[in-house]
Amino acid sequence: MATLSPSRQKALLRKYARNVKFLMMIVSIFLIVYALPKQAKFSYEIEKGRIWNQKDLVSPYNFAILKTQQEIEGDKRTALASITPIYQLNEEIAPQQTEGFKTDLEIKWHNAGINDGQKERYILAGIGLLKDVYDKGVLNLNKKYQQSDINYPITILSNNIATDKNTAELYTKEKALTYCDQALSRRTGLNKAFLLDLLQNRIQSNLVYDDKLTSRLEKEVLEGLSVTHGMVQKGEVIVAKGSVVNDDVFQKLASYKKAFEDNARVNGDYRLVLLGQSLLVAIAITLLMVFLYLFRKDIYADNRLVSLILLVITAMLFTLSMAIRLQYNLYYIPYCIVPIIIRILFDTRLALNIHLLVVLIAGFFVPNSFEFAYFEITAGMVSIYSIKNLIRREQFLISAAIITFTYFVAYVGVSLIREGSFVDIDWVNFIPFVVSVSLTLLAYPLIWAFEKIFAITSDITLIELANTNNPLLREMAFTAPGTFQHSLQVANLAENAIYSIGGNALLVRAGALYHDIGKMENPLFFIENQSSGFNPHDKLPYEESAQIIIRHVSKGIEMAQKANLPQIVIDFIQTHHGDTRVDYFYQSYLKNFPEKIINENTFRYPGPVPFSKEAGVLMLADSVEAASRSLKEPDEKSISNLVDRIIKYKLDQNQLKDSNITLKDIETIKTIFKRMLMSIYHVRMDY
Repeated sequence: MATLSPSRQKALLRKYARNVKFLMMIVSIFLIVYALPKQAKFSYEIEKGRIWNQKDLVSPYNFAILKTQQEIEGDKRTALASITPIYQLNEEIAPQQTEGFKTDLEIKWHNAGINDGQKERYILAGIGLLKDVYDKGVLNLNKKYQQSDINYPITILSNNIATDKNTAELYTKEKALTYCDQALSRRTGLNKAFLLDLLQNRIQSNLVYDDKLTSRLEKEVLEGLSVTHGMVQKGEVIVAKGSVVNDDVFQKLASYKKAFEDNARVNGDYRLVLLGQSLLVAIAITLLMVFLYLFRKDIYADNRLVSLILLVITAMLFTLSMAIRLQYNLYYIPYCIVPIIIRILFDTRLALNIHLLVVLIAGFFVPNSFEFAYFEITAGMVSIYSIKNLIRREQFLISAAIITFTYFVAYVGVSLIREGSFVDIDWVNFIPFVVSVSLTLLAYPLIWAFEKIFAITSDITLIELANTNNPLLREMAFTAPGTFQHSLQVANLAENAIYSIGGNALLVRAGALYHDIGKMENPLFFIENQSSGFNPHDKLPYEESAQIIIRHVSKGIEMAQKANLPQIVIDFIQTHHGDTRVDYFYQSYLKNFPEKIINENTFRYPGPVPFSKEAGVLMLADSVEAASRSLKEPDEKSISNLVDRIIKYKLDQNQLKDSNITLKDIETIKTIFKRMLMSIYHVRMDY
């Protein structure tokens, strides 16, 4: 069977890219709609303490008013209090222990040193005391029922005959021994200690707590409780326009919502509900694609990136749907993880756009959707703003703290609107928000996983690459120290310029640090590494010297690929000279060999020209910094002329035509370069 070549495969992927995109959209919509709860949406928002601004709400049918959870709990407590614990009378205990007493007395009598004539009297006394104790009843108290008093009412079952008693009327083993002690104290001529020693081993509980029967009775009484009180009749006004939604009205509205959803589940058309959900989700996903097409065509054209975005959205909405179905608290879900991931991997606008779409879709299916949307939109916006420029890892923790504070302020505000009092705020309900923020920190490992799976370079990776302790940079600092210092200066120039005109400062810094790593192959052939005055180019033909200089680009790409640097950083190595000539050697060749015909491409870099704003700024910074080293007496005028000349040359050579840099940006870049170079060379400005 024939196999397609890699080039043919890429051609097919390009040809059918749009079809693949549409397929991914359809799959995403299907998965989201599949997970969503299939029931009609109640069309009213219910909030206690608010004014009902809509028209009078009239009941379309009869429905029962549900009790509040507090009322149900109160009914349960009352019902359980009416159930007395069941104790079974074990009638075999008394005769068994009486016979045991007789046996014990026979065994211990001979060692007691008591006259044998008294034996019958001791037996009768012991049997009488045991009879009194067991006739009254002995039991172990159950701490479960000792709520307000040590004693509590019980029901004693004997031969299926129930008798109500109070434990105060019965004996515990300790009370029974106390009774025996007092009774023996009133009798003379008996060895009390001897008898008490025998009796204490023969006093056992003959009333045994029946947990199984008691629990069954409690279960039956709880199952028999009503969860409703009263009815709302068809045609009755549930709430009038302009009235306050107090506790009673709120409970009627909540009961109406439950009745509506139950009725819709039974009588509603499942297919129409499915159609409605599909339309809502499809609109949101389509809006996202339109946004990408209009404002981020680079992402729209890359199905790999589109698939990542759809995966994140689908996963979040799928998680939300599962939580709704399982009736979990929805605020445990880390909604802010989506804008954080998208912000780190892409940009702020896209992160905000996607977060709004996710919350809008979720708002149709969660209770108190306006309140939910307010919490999550504000928290999502804060999460995006708090990591606008990610330059340190601890910004994740700082962002988490700011998000938590935002949730807290919003929660207090909503609670005050509801309750009108600080005292009535239920602080326990804020715990889910704290858990949600904690789970948001999972964004860090998820970003790493997405980077590896989808071949994306995030700001976090750029931070790691920009660390000068990176092995490749350490090697350059040792092998080509002049080039290393040049790269640092270029990084500073480019980073400040891109900050001012707008762009990814982390990216341009990382690109600047690595753009000349190819010079490590032959460091002495580059003037910044020549400290002894010896120049190896003096002994080489101009063409060969030019090729050595040019080769640092291809060698740098090779070294970067071997070190697994991201392609986005390798692009800086490839484009930082564009397709310009190595003019020094080219002009020297023309001057010394005017009669020879030379192929200009021998002295020209292979390109391409920079195709991003960051790469264009790096090219300018690299050329300006390198040229500034040739100034013998740097002053304000010479530096200004140098910067103007270098940048004009790049423009004339069409090196910035694909970099999306405007003329206004060019003027800003010039100003920054001049100011920084004068600072580097300690030039005093006229003032």
